[in-house]
Amino acid sequence: MSSLDKIPFFQELANANNILIAGAGGGFDIYAGIPLYLNLRAQGKTVVLANFSFTWLNETTSKQVTDYCFEIQAFDHDLSRRNYFPEKYLKQWLGINGFDTQVYAFDRIGVQPLRDAYKFLIKRHQIDTIILVDGGTDSLMFGDEEGLGTPQEDICSMAAVYRSGIKQQYLVSIGFGIDHFHGVSHYHFLENVSELMREGGYLGLFQVSKEMEEGKRYVSAVEFANKRMPERESIVSNSIVSAIKGEYGDFHQTSRTQGSKLWINPLMSIYWCFDLRFVIKKNKYFEYIKDTNTIGELNGQLSKYRNEAATMIRQKQPLPI
Repeated sequence: MSSLDKIPFFQELANANNILIAGAGGGFDIYAGIPLYLNLRAQGKTVVLANFSFTWLNETTSKQVTDYCFEIQAFDHDLSRRNYFPEKYLKQWLGINGFDTQVYAFDRIGVQPLRDAYKFLIKRHQIDTIILVDGGTDSLMFGDEEGLGTPQEDICSMAAVYRSGIKQQYLVSIGFGIDHFHGVSHYHFLENVSELMREGGYLGLFQVSKEMEEGKRYVSAVEFANKRMPERESIVSNSIVSAIKGEYGDFHQTSRTQGSKLWINPLMSIYWCFDLRFVIKKNKYFEYIKDTNTIGELNGQLSKYRNEAATMIRQKQPLPI
């Protein structure tokens, strides 16, 4: 039974042994899983990390372990010279801090091949639980909202894990307020969370602070990557880190956001937790994208759904504050 000091999410993980934490939306999403990674390791659980990658993995020296899945090492090189390789710098940061943990990266592909890559890791590491981490809130858009943000990678990861067959599958979201600038209505986010509450798919929330060891190390990892990828810093990760540090309002941690108006706020450092199966069942375009093989095909199917659903779109509403 849940109580104030025992939220449902961590109760669900009590009997998990081998956990895969994966960045759902690509880029730096896996960094948003660092606090969870640290806490679950401290509980004695085995944790493997993975990320839906924006890196051109075929143009790196990383070892390809199966179709569309690469194992990342600290000494890997990006032969494309794009200087965008957050997974490599995460692996370096882990090693420097004494964590010998496998880090994987998935090519930017469609649902079916991504599902197969997940199944490979499930078998390789005897994974019993997968936690998808979304930096932002657009993974909680059901599809009939006026603004969906940038959901392609999120829904691809969510559908792939859902179809992998693993019994324990979860989604956590951190960064409330960030996706406003991608057209997401946080009125609809809260409305969708309420719907998941009613149906049993909501597993509570918790917050990371700068006083926590997990918070300190999360900030450290993001700043480590910032120094090694100047001008390629993550807007989402730096916004969350700013919130953890106590910044507020139109604060700019990185020059990449100059010229835009930000709303850094304490709610950005809260993790919202869900049973992934409930979220997928509420997604109105899952059936359109579940058999896709490429991101291009997924985009086409998402556009098809949106065209067909044009008369059923929920219009944006402001938060009543």
